Amino acid sequence: MQYNPGWNNSSVNLLHVRAVGPSDTLHYIWSSIGAPAVLLVATESRSSALRINWTQLLSPAPAGAIRIDPPSSVVYSTAVVFTKVFEYSEAETLEELFYPTYDLSDFSWDGINRTLNHTALTAEFRGIPAADPSGSFSNGSLAFRVTAYEASGRDRPLPSLLHTANSSKVEFVLAGVAPRGNSSRFALEVATVEEIGVAQKLHSARSIDDEYTPTIFEMLSLVAESQNDSSILSFLQWKATAYGSQTPRREDSIQCRSHGLQAANWTLPVSSIVHAYFGEGVGSTYTISAINISFGGEDGKVYQEKRYLSWSALLGFGQPPKDTFSPLVISIMAVALGTPMALLLVGSCMVLLAQRKRYSEYEPIN
Repeated sequence: MQYNPGWNNSSVNLLHVRAVGPSDTLHYIWSSIGAPAVLLVATESRSSALRINWTQLLSPAPAGAIRIDPPSSVVYSTAVVFTKVFEYSEAETLEELFYPTYDLSDFSWDGINRTLNHTALTAEFRGIPAADPSGSFSNGSLAFRVTAYEASGRDRPLPSLLHTANSSKVEFVLAGVAPRGNSSRFALEVATVEEIGVAQKLHSARSIDDEYTPTIFEMLSLVAESQNDSSILSFLQWKATAYGSQTPRREDSIQCRSHGLQAANWTLPVSSIVHAYFGEGVGSTYTISAINISFGGEDGKVYQEKRYLSWSALLGFGQPPKDTFSPLVISIMAVALGTPMALLLVGSCMVLLAQRKRYSEYEPIN
């Protein structure tokens, strides 16, 4: 993990996470320059390196400021951008009342060098609006917590996402932010950037097993699928829940919904690292898709009471991890289903034996 490689000023944040495999390298480039975003670049070289022209990156025309050397080693690249946070509530007419949007490209972000942990492979981007006329952020903040992984495993805190060494986690956190309505709910807008020939698709998978995330039976995955061979190149994966506590429990669950994956007809912030890497082709050579992820129950009272919201998602390369039944659940299912079947089988055998043992009091006549 490298913080602002080649730059000694902490007024901006750029975190480079580099994972080297036997014959390839995965690059995750997180930044809060402009809207918070992460670039995901997969290369087929163990020695591929990130190059940054900082003067150009911080200029009004950042196109070309970020590149991977050698360029020929790059086999796939994409980006995920967290663009806006919406706050809304339902009026008496059951129509949704929206408050002024929080544009994350207009936030002021703390330096992450104070939260960067090279041992745990974690960092936190924490910010507040540059202008806050309502005073909602006077005692609160918005944050994106980033975690990288060295091996496969499962997170201990809920929602206990299953991860691999090819993935990283991002946690969206609202803490202490005063809602502007009596029943406010929040939604996070997430945009993705893909090359032509790659399509974003939203998949929903349901399971009867909620062992690791109690009462939550749905997993959602936003996958980048190649239109040539239908292979999955990257993913953003999350459970259909958020939580209203720093130490989440089942009772702290907050309803999470996904709304309308669609092609975006707007441009990303010019200062974003997305333009620095993909250039001016964003929106033409590269396509932008967006999805809104909302948090809150029907009345929005969970956040109103606790003033805390956290939502976790996994992102990475290739197929998203798939949960399987654990030995414990398999054993329970075997007992629950096997016992009636065994009783039925034993009962059938006893009936057949009883039928064969029928006899008469009369002696047979030769």
